[in-house]
Amino acid sequence: MNIIETHQIAKRYVMGTEVVDALKSISISVKKGEYVAFMGPSGSGKSTLMNIVGCLDSPTSGQYILNSQDVSSMDENELAEVRNKEIGFVFQTFNLLPRQTSLENVALPLIYAGYSKADRTEKAMQALQSVGLEKRAGHRPNELSGGQRQRVAVARALVNDPSILLADEPTGNLDTKTSYEIMDLFDQIHSKGNTVIMVTHEEDIAEYAHRIIRLRDGLIETDRANMNIRKANVLIQAARADE
Repeated sequence: MNIIETHQIAKRYVMGTEVVDALKSISISVKKGEYVAFMGPSGSGKSTLMNIVGCLDSPTSGQYILNSQDVSSMDENELAEVRNKEIGFVFQTFNLLPRQTSLENVALPLIYAGYSKADRTEKAMQALQSVGLEKRAGHRPNELSGGQRQRVAVARALVNDPSILLADEPTGNLDTKTSYEIMDLFDQIHSKGNTVIMVTHEEDIAEYAHRIIRLRDGLIETDRANMNIRKANVLIQAARADE
């Protein structure tokens, strides 16, 4: 079953007299449970594609089907509802609220989803346990390492049981060892049946994905299965051994 289908989607930005075609006729499908990386140089369109897949933006033309819903022409409120229900986001800069504890940051999406405080606390603690941070539930972001902050961000992304985990440069602010630990975590999340889509410009990080879609100048350059997963698994084992 395809969880994502795009049919000839394009995105055009008009800035004064300048017209930028960020995406040009992109057609892809992603099955439920896949682990996919979007790669490409700056200006390739990978971030624009991520924004559309994540319902943060709409295509100028073409069709986008997310989990059997046509979201191509939804308005902002409808897209926000779909985002809250279907997509968990992990960002390079963590995007945690500095005055809130780990538990409160993780519980935040559940407020918008209408959960009671008791249910929010229970689900947020379960999410923190899933990333090995239940003992840091009462800590604020400035009391956590970079890797721990990203784990809190991952827990927050998972707390609503989304259809897709969407990660934008998830290791961009982390050192090499911590990056591998976070990718180890993503591997565990994927192994539980979650659909993971990652945007990265780092080759070694992209090698963790099972499929790599490369973009250039708003077009798909290549779309292939990753034949180097074994290499990534060696890095995963090394990260685990260092923990």
